[in-house]
This record gives sequence, structure tokens and C-alpha cells, in this order.
Amino acid sequence: MPTTSELAVTPDILGELMELRARLPQLSGGLVATIDGLVIAHDTDGVEPEGVAALTAAALGVGARLAEATGQGNFLELLTRGEHGYIATYAAGAFTVLTLFAGPDVNVGLLHFEARRAGTRIAQYTDAALRRSAGA
Repeated sequence: MPTTSELAVTPDILGELMELRARLPQLSGGLVATIDGLVIAHDTDGVEPEGVAALTAAALGVGARLAEATGQGNFLELLTRGEHGYIATYAAGAFTVLTLFAGPDVNVGLLHFEARRAGTRIAQYTDAALRRSAGA
């Protein structure tokens, strides 16, 4: 498992989070974390990122096991709808996840589209960081 220092590409990842908020005004924040719950970057308002990252890791574990147990393959994404909006978590490479918080009026299809694209770019950043740390 890589450490957060190995994945220290925070400016690029933070830029992705900020661009997502610009493209989806209904987003109230987001974070990128390792699959074991360590925050890499966050753009959150009124949400404690470390706690949300830990909860994301727990939800990821349940979601991954559920997908595997039902024959659906590897975990890709998890969507939770609450009374006041959505929490969406997306796989972003082998060791990181992207979690976004959106209001109840978000276009869920557009949320998925934009988050999947951002997750692919985030995976490229984290994979590149892992390659650099392996070669060092």
C-alpha cells in the first residue's frame, strides 16, 4: 500500500477537485483519499475530510465485497442518496478513491460523467507518483 507521501500530487489532484466544482455547481465538496482512508487532497466546506475519508474506506470495503459476492466484478462506484443530497465515491486507480458531495438537484448522470473523467485523470496522477517512488 502506498503512503500519502508517495501520492503527494496534491496540486494536480486539488485542481481536479476545483475544476469539478466549477463544472458542477451543485457540488459542495469532494476529496481524494487512499483506499484505507488517508486524505490526499480535499476541497470541502463544513465537512471534516479525515472523518469522511475513514467512512469512505469503510463504505468502499462493503461496496467492494457486495460487488464481488454478487458476481459484479471489481468496485467502480458507490452512490448514497440522503435527504439533503448525494455522496458519490468512485474508484480512481488501484489505491485511491474520489468522493464527492452534491446537492439534491444535481444531475446524477452528469455527476457520474464528470466524476468518472476526473477519476481517470486522478488515477493517472497517482499511478505516475507510484512509478516515480518505485524508481527512486
